[in-house]
Amino acid sequence: MDKLKSTFLQLSEREQRLVIISAVMLLVAIFYWGVWSPLNTSINKAQNAVNNQTELLAWVQKNANKAVQLRSSSGNKASFSGSLPQAVNQSASRMKIAISRMQPQGDELQVWIDQAPFNDVLSWLQSLEKTGVSILDIDIVESALPGQVKIRRLKLGKS
Repeated sequence: MDKLKSTFLQLSEREQRLVIISAVMLLVAIFYWGVWSPLNTSINKAQNAVNNQTELLAWVQKNANKAVQLRSSSGNKASFSGSLPQAVNQSASRMKIAISRMQPQGDELQVWIDQAPFNDVLSWLQSLEKTGVSILDIDIVESALPGQVKIRRLKLGKS
């Protein structure tokens, strides 16, 4: 450190000013590209994520009301008799919903779907309820594509 200080003091006054100005400019550049710019980029990304999630929430709330209306409009439930896996397969293929996995459990059936349009899933679930199939439990998450959902677990039973 002393060697650096003695080298600095040996410089002319003009050179000393240039070294000080260069050091200040270097510190400003390090602060800008090392702190300010990454922080600003992160804030913009976070704001975009918040905006996307807000839009998704509004869309889900709008369609959730539709789901509640569809569920309440199916007041007269039929009694289901027959093969639950077969009925679910047939109705899903009619709605062009690809079932990735099915697991029967006595009078109940668990279904997994990797990706399907939300509105088609609502219509499919409504048609199942009209035939007398009860929706016992469902776990739906958003998919990477807009308007698409993934059903992690759908538990169906006979009415």
